[in-house]
Parts: sequence; C-alpha cells; structure tokens
Amino acid sequence: MAKKDYYEILGVQKTASEEDVKKAYRKLALKYHPDRNPGNKQAEEQFKGINEAYAVLSDKEKRKEYDTYGMGGFQQRYTQEDIYRGFNIGDLYKDLGFGTGDIFSMIFGRQPTEAGAGRETGRAGRRVHDYGDFVTRERTAAGELDLNYELEIPFMDAMRGAEKVLSFTSARGSEEIKVKIPKGIDTGQKLRLHGKGSKDPYTGRTGDLYVTVKVAEHPVFRRVGNDLSVKVEVKPTDAFLGGSVEVPTIDGPKQIKIPAGMRSNSRVRLKGLGVPHMGRQASGDEYVEVAIEVPRKLTDRQKSLLEELRQEGL
Repeated sequence: MAKKDYYEILGVQKTASEEDVKKAYRKLALKYHPDRNPGNKQAEEQFKGINEAYAVLSDKEKRKEYDTYGMGGFQQRYTQEDIYRGFNIGDLYKDLGFGTGDIFSMIFGRQPTEAGAGRETGRAGRRVHDYGDFVTRERTAAGELDLNYELEIPFMDAMRGAEKVLSFTSARGSEEIKVKIPKGIDTGQKLRLHGKGSKDPYTGRTGDLYVTVKVAEHPVFRRVGNDLSVKVEVKPTDAFLGGSVEVPTIDGPKQIKIPAGMRSNSRVRLKGLGVPHMGRQASGDEYVEVAIEVPRKLTDRQKSLLEELRQEGL
C-alpha cells in the first residue's frame, strides 16, 4: 500500500507552522500510543506513521526536501536511518506521561522480545537484554539487514529514464532484480528497493537494497544542477549579422537564432530543455555558450573582402 502524504498523516496543511505540526503530533501520539492500544496492530501502524511524519516535518531541512521532491523523491534520498537521525522523542514522551521503552524497536519493525525481559543497557544502536546468567544481543536497526549496490549509468539514461537489471549475491544466493531509473537522477542519489535486502533468519524481517547511482560524463553536455551547458561555434558573419546554428539537446538537434552583434562567450537560454526534475514534470534549462569560429585558412577572395572591411573600420 502506498504511503500517505506526511501532512495528511498528521492532519495539517502544507502551510502549517512548526507549532501546529507539534500540536497535531502530540494529539495523535496520545491517541495511538501502544500503551493505550495494547495488541492493536492497526494503532501500531498508525503510531509508526505519525512518528515518521513528525520526524520529517519537525526538521526544517528534511521538510524542505520533502516539499521540493514529494514522497517518491524524498524516499529515494533518505533512508529510514536518515529520517530518524537527530529525532529525539525522549523528552516529548516524558511530557506526555510515557516512557520511550521499545518505541524505536517497533518503528523499525523488530519483533518484540520476551515479556518481562530484564534491564536494558547498551549503546551504539544495540539493545542488551540481561537474563541473569546470559546476555543476548539483538539487532535494533533495519540498516543491519540493508544491502548496498553501486550502479554506473550512461548520461542519457539519467536524462530519459531507463530500466536496469542488477545482478548480485546475498545470503539468499545469486539474485537479479529490475530497477527503474527515474528521469533526472544525479550522481550520489540513492534508489531504495523495499524488502530486497538480507533476511533475518530469526524474525523473518528483511532489509532494503540501496542502489547508489553514478552518472557517467557526456562528451558534449555538462550538467549543473538541473541545467545543461553546451558549447557551439558560430561563423563571424553570423555573429556580426545574425543567423542560426544547430545545437544539440537531449531531445535531438535544434536550430536556434543568433542575434546580430553576438559576442564570444555569450549565452543563449533554451527554457525547459535541461535536466528533468526527478519526480516532477518540469525540467531545467539548457544554456548554449557561443564561441566565434576563427578560420585558420582564408581564400584570396576572403582576404580581399576582409581587407576592405578593415578599411571600413571593422
């Protein structure tokens, strides 16, 4: 089932203030907290959702990224660990009259431990349960089951989107998985394939597969954010008198007009012909950097005409 919008989960508008977001979260946390809903799986899922939504919307940078890229684009940039990094619910739940207990264990999907387990100690993401004569350690972060894959793709696949087959080896043996490459993806961005990571033999829980993308360079186009830059040469006469020149775009060659008096290193903007915004319909722009072509050899006729122009002050 597709995940709801974070604002919808908390029941607030996109323009809601930080305080409005916090109030909505407190209200829902009280309603769906597991201490008030023992054994209620539906309430547990609701509780996970509102915690994730608040972890994002209460953080200015994460909220900005979410507003910019939407749910799909945001989840491709942020792992579960990234979402909850820096999210401190301890003081908040104390104010509400609850302990933090196994909150994060439930959020990350770990199976509950034996009832009445002893005191909890430990650090660095591990919980240590003391049962008297022996100590057991269990994984607490889903990240321990995650797999990472580095994928280099051609430049034009990042512009147009593509489908790739990944071949890798995990604890389950050799695997092949198809992954869709969204238009506009850039080097360093990650794609998350839910449930395609390693499997915990004790709980049956599976991690995710994270595909880190590297986009190969292109011999003609240079990418700057969601804009493209390309260099073309024009004849001196076209630069003086105006004319047209063919330029490459990711959609194929295009004729553009060169205005009279164009100077070398000037730029012509081609609106909407740049890199597609990932997860959105709009695209960046393409900038054509114009250089005036200087011929190395001239015919006698050309030399004569140029001499005449020089006499005219050009």
